[in-house]
Amino acid sequence: MLLAVLVCVLGSCIAILLVRDYRSKQTDGYRAALRYPGGTIVPVFGSLFELLFKNPVQTFAYARANATRYGASYRQWIDGSVILNVTRVQEAEKILSSTQHTRKSILYRFLHPLMGDGLLCSKGAKWQQRRRILTPAFHFNILPKFLTIFQEESEQLVRRLDRLADGVQDVVLQPIVTSFALHTICETAMGVKLDAYREADEYKQKVYEVGEMLVHRTMSPWLYSDRVYRLLGYDGPLAKSLKPIHHFTRSIIRQRKETFQAAQLTADSTTEENMYFGSKQRYAMLDTLLAAEAKQQIDEEGIREEVDTFMFEGHDTTAAAIMFTLILLAIEQDVQERCYGELQEVLDRSSSDPRSVQDYQNLPYLDRVIKESLRLYPPVAFISRTTSGELVVDGTTFPHNTMSHIHIYDLHRDPVQFPDPERFDPDRFLPEVAEKRNPYAYVPFSAGPRNCIGQKFAQLEMKTVLVAVLERFRLKPVTRREEIVFMADLVLRAKTPLKVRLERR
Repeated sequence: MLLAVLVCVLGSCIAILLVRDYRSKQTDGYRAALRYPGGTIVPVFGSLFELLFKNPVQTFAYARANATRYGASYRQWIDGSVILNVTRVQEAEKILSSTQHTRKSILYRFLHPLMGDGLLCSKGAKWQQRRRILTPAFHFNILPKFLTIFQEESEQLVRRLDRLADGVQDVVLQPIVTSFALHTICETAMGVKLDAYREADEYKQKVYEVGEMLVHRTMSPWLYSDRVYRLLGYDGPLAKSLKPIHHFTRSIIRQRKETFQAAQLTADSTTEENMYFGSKQRYAMLDTLLAAEAKQQIDEEGIREEVDTFMFEGHDTTAAAIMFTLILLAIEQDVQERCYGELQEVLDRSSSDPRSVQDYQNLPYLDRVIKESLRLYPPVAFISRTTSGELVVDGTTFPHNTMSHIHIYDLHRDPVQFPDPERFDPDRFLPEVAEKRNPYAYVPFSAGPRNCIGQKFAQLEMKTVLVAVLERFRLKPVTRREEIVFMADLVLRAKTPLKVRLERR
């Protein structure tokens, strides 16, 4: 009797799944899926078996293999819905240039415990309002305020490297460069030196821990359900690690608010220009948010969301970009020496002391080197959107709520846009060459209305630290490009440490 009941229940479940599968395949989404290349769509399970039981290294390799195998954007079929994987510019431009398809996909929901509904994860009217509030914090006129911090932290990094610059020992870049980036974003975002706080070491450690936990969940479809995540006990360790992060952020916000309010009481004017530049105190992005709070445009929790977003997104991505550029410069000795020659020619001629933003902008070859490094190794190799309304590409209609994964790593390796794409060639970014390319073929900072608000900030930070390193050291190769094994992560990350050797000039 029990066996008969079990068979009946099992049969009913299978029937329901088959009916659901059949109905899903009568939709525009399935018709769109059939017009794009992709693996076998297994009844009921779709493409799920391709994704399961892969570790981070295998997941990264799987995406790269698909891009090579299909030579075009491709699709997957998961849970009765089409997923568009974008590796070519025609689809990327349609999505990134649109003011309609700006909504982030469900994957970003897993970042909420850390960042809340900040600029990275928010959507619609809230995202538009936050973007308007934060835009002044990255205005070109404010970059000189940040440059002093970049230069001071670059000197700290150079001093740490100098102790290892014997030309013999391998220098592991990750701890040194990541510490530089975290200290820099802490001072520029919150206006404080991280080393001045007892909680700084714990904060740094917990940021790394939380990042690993969030990546693990993103890469584990069986943990997407909040209920399953709690039942398996993952929420406890996450909450424990988040507590000191949020406590540290809130304490800094309160202290900065006191300073900010005191400055306003003594200011000659309440104009934003005096608000940001009239005080002898260093400007911080947090000041923009505090000014918005005074106008009741944002509350304290909203400020915390944005500061945590700055901190997490602003240090890991920049550190990755710097590390891969140093690796490439160590390998490409002729490129390194040409960069050094440009520094001597341009910066030695400058009358600025200390060096100005304009000095760093007058380094066109270094600029091309950075761009080519970001092409080969974009710090954010993957972004994801969900369409709001239909998406039509070359006559194929993807329905509302289609998840679209934009694989920037593969987009930057399109041989049509970048011939011989694995070759390192800074001259791809000569003005006369770049202007012939579709602008959406190269998107290390995303593109369109939802592009990275801090890209000029990041580029100046990169230039400042690279100039400081190249002026003091010759970089010698240890890690070779062909040796690098990548892992799927929020930020482009190698499985094993990236290393160089250093000789003093």
